Amino acid sequence: MSNAIRTLVQDYGWIHTGIGLAGNTLFFLGSIAFLPTFKRWEEVGMEWQTVGVWIFIVGSFLMLIGTLGNLLVKIYEAREQE
Repeated sequence: MSNAIRTLVQDYGWIHTGIGLAGNTLFFLGSIAFLPTFKRWEEVGMEWQTVGVWIFIVGSFLMLIGTLGNLLVKIYEAREQE
């Protein structure tokens, strides 16, 4: 593993959790955008479902990055124990 990745994994592992939390929060907010209450905004040209889809996409990507970071942490820790 390169030194930059090793440093990121070893010293800044909390970043992966923060990125995953941000992704989960965006995913939750994207779900809210699909509630029927927001259907009324279509009359003024605001399409909350489209906004919700994009929030889902960004949230899912951040959850993926957070999970990959946690995977790297586990791989690094397993190699250190060997």
